Amino acid sequence: MKEIRIHARAGQGAITTATILGHAYFAEGKFPYAFPYFGAARMGAPMNAFVRVDEKPVRLRSQVYEPDFLIIADATLMRGFNCFTGLKNKGVAIINEKETLDLKEVKPGQKVFFVPANDIAMETIGRPIANTALLGAFAAATNEFKLDSLIEAINKRFSENLAKVNIAAAQKGYEFISKATTYGAKRT
Repeated sequence: MKEIRIHARAGQGAITTATILGHAYFAEGKFPYAFPYFGAARMGAPMNAFVRVDEKPVRLRSQVYEPDFLIIADATLMRGFNCFTGLKNKGVAIINEKETLDLKEVKPGQKVFFVPANDIAMETIGRPIANTALLGAFAAATNEFKLDSLIEAINKRFSENLAKVNIAAAQKGYEFISKATTYGAKRT
């Protein structure tokens, strides 16, 4: 079983991110289970969403404590909280950030990709809603599913016009990672 933990603030689309991620895995014949976890129920409060995926139906319903993958939609969350807690030794993190940050939390073997997802979203969607750009980056960084599966999931989630701009954001996120290097190491 693979586990993904999404760190965001309420209102940044973490639940939508988890839902689309689940649909992309489902398009590849996998069994995903996506769900949120809320603390204080107010806009801007830190929150998590989770996705578990396996070759067979997922029955485990607890939070994800030792993820294989992280998606961090808002890098400011890392100031007061170690988002990397529990990330597996060969885990991959996708962080919505323009610049490489000095991360003391990263262990040898872990890969971290920084993606200017808000900038990509502004360019393609016209609003700083970074979730589909981050998912495109996730697809490229992890090879967990094909970009076509992500596009199919986006088409299912959004109306035609919204799907079009979100697909463009996902494609740009994918292309960005395809040309990027990981934190501390060259991409292989």
